Amino acid sequence: MLKENFNDLISFLVVARERSFTKAAAKLGVSQSALSHSIRGLEERLELRLLTRTTRSVAPTEAGEKMVASLGPRFAEIESELEALSEMRERPAGNIRITAGEHAVDSILWPVLKKFLAEYSDINIEIILDNALTDIVTGRFDAGIRLGEQVAKDMIALRIGPEMSMAVIGSPAYFAREGIPLTPQELQSHRCINMRLPTMGGIYAWEFGQDGRELKVRVDGQLTFNSLRQRIDAAVNGFGLAYVPEDSVASDIASGKLIRVLQDWCEPFPGYYLYYPSRKQHTTAFALLLDALRYKEPS
Repeated sequence: MLKENFNDLISFLVVARERSFTKAAAKLGVSQSALSHSIRGLEERLELRLLTRTTRSVAPTEAGEKMVASLGPRFAEIESELEALSEMRERPAGNIRITAGEHAVDSILWPVLKKFLAEYSDINIEIILDNALTDIVTGRFDAGIRLGEQVAKDMIALRIGPEMSMAVIGSPAYFAREGIPLTPQELQSHRCINMRLPTMGGIYAWEFGQDGRELKVRVDGQLTFNSLRQRIDAAVNGFGLAYVPEDSVASDIASGKLIRVLQDWCEPFPGYYLYYPSRKQHTTAFALLLDALRYKEPS
């Protein structure tokens, strides 16, 4: 392959992933004009339009999507092999990209990384906050974090956290004004703060269980967020009830800022797992991170 073709393909993959010439140019360390010229040259040589450009966005065409699907994993494999070669150095080194939701990062990942990064200063970690169920291969991530161990057959799941429970919470002022729901069904007559998860069909349905009985309740309210912090803040300020991980509001419940209800309907479930491709060539850096994150039962 000619050198210019190789470089142009890398440029195209970065633009397709970032959906922005500005962000891609910054990541590649080149000017936007040079990047645009590179992509235009590649399209001319292939006689194919690879990107659709508007004043606000950039997106791959059908041909571009096929190229991303075909070449993206191959370039990722080359990058992984090069990182494996770097392990011949005395100190572990390399780059690791992880996608995870904000609660997983706050409660599991970041507490471990603070110590890990201090110990291994040549290992670089990029974390993309995303509550969606991300295709880590297409997104060129080394790993992702999600709830539960059920993953695609070509993935490996590693337990990194304890069991979890959800909590329905609201402010004392809200309950004084609106009353306390005694069953999940009664939530439908309350103002609730919704969460949007596009990959799970849009608005997330609150899940409950008791004595083998499972319920999913769709609720209504003025507010919908894709952020945990904003849902908690809205509940503290009396805008409605929120359905959140229990550990994220434990201190607010203890202090009296929030009140928990329907606790007997919120059963524990498997917590966070790190998932990654089973065929991935593991670098020493990645193996060290797996060991650091592996959940150990309290003794």
